[in-house]
Amino acid sequence: MKDIRLAKWIEFGKFVYLQKKGMMNYILFDGDARKSLLPFTYTRPVADIRIGILTIREKWEHFLGYTTSTITEEYLEEKYPMVEMEENILLNASFLPTHLLVEMIKKLKPNQAIFKGDDVVAFYTLENQEEVDFSAYEQIDYEEDLLQIKNTWDIFSQNAQALKNDFDLITEGRTSQPIPETVNCINKEQIFLEEGVQISFATLNASKGPIYIGKDALVMEGALIRGGFAMCEKSILKMGARIYGPTTLGPHSKAGGEINNCVFFGYSSKGHDGYLGNSVLGEWCNIGADTNNSNLKNNYAEVRIWSYETERFAKTGLRFCGLMMGDHSKCGINTMFNTGTVVGVSANIYGSGFPRNFIPSFSWGGAAGFKEYKTNKVFEVAEVVMSRRNMVFDDKEKRIFEHIFSETEKYRNY
Repeated sequence: MKDIRLAKWIEFGKFVYLQKKGMMNYILFDGDARKSLLPFTYTRPVADIRIGILTIREKWEHFLGYTTSTITEEYLEEKYPMVEMEENILLNASFLPTHLLVEMIKKLKPNQAIFKGDDVVAFYTLENQEEVDFSAYEQIDYEEDLLQIKNTWDIFSQNAQALKNDFDLITEGRTSQPIPETVNCINKEQIFLEEGVQISFATLNASKGPIYIGKDALVMEGALIRGGFAMCEKSILKMGARIYGPTTLGPHSKAGGEINNCVFFGYSSKGHDGYLGNSVLGEWCNIGADTNNSNLKNNYAEVRIWSYETERFAKTGLRFCGLMMGDHSKCGINTMFNTGTVVGVSANIYGSGFPRNFIPSFSWGGAAGFKEYKTNKVFEVAEVVMSRRNMVFDDKEKRIFEHIFSETEKYRNY
């Protein structure tokens, strides 16, 4: 476990209070999945990936009834600090919680660990240590099914089950806001509207999966939605949008055109016509008007996409796989993405033709070629984009981006 001074992160009085109350401390750790979930984990811990309706962290905190902290990469620790106490339960953030799993976790005793196959899911430790010797732990096997997010494509391919689980979790014992009479509904019992939703003259078909529309979200006229589908707080669906589930729009996202089985983490926009399928967008991404992605090869072969873990193209086991786009990346109008394209952090893509299907972080260009996108220009854009949502691209964020810029330099050999 990384040795981080507690006083650096939290007020000492709060720490003493928690100790006296005897509350357990839960820490989510990245584990081996971190590399295979790049580029999304360049800018966040595994725990802050969104799948279904909630992020993985939000799911765990909902089940546990406690806040959590994180063990992640050193350069992310300033933004995502770890809170360590004398007694800690560490949780593998690549696994999604269930009621049974959480019951088992809450019954753990010191030096006990829960395993799913060869993977550790959770363990109870009293020690401050860099490496954990699980041979000294009592192993408890978890026999039931568990969702695990091990690869980027798992985020969309497992979104249906994650969305259903989150829908049941969030809406249990609650009543939806009234659905306006102008809205055409199928399977109304699986549709839930939070307070402040604006929707009229739209079609909601929940026959194949639930539909959740978050607080203060806006669904404009003529939108056609087939579940499962989730819109998080203050997201917007444009007029005439055509949505095929399972699709998730994270908070403050904007979507239009045709979308099929995609996940937007939040604060990202695809506001115009064009097709996006079997894809994942990080935060602060923007898709230009009439941009399209391929999600199926012409020969119907298995899709291979770039793996940061092996630094080569890896098999996905999928016939349908589209675009993986890291935070703060953007593309211009009429951009065309090949099947299984991976775009890193803060790339800017434009021009005619198909760009390469691995676009490194901090790249500027398109099919005609790329050049390096310097951080001073990246910072200028990020500051403007985030200020439009009353958020600040501060020095902490700049330090994270500078580290990513340096770490990914080896890929920018255009």
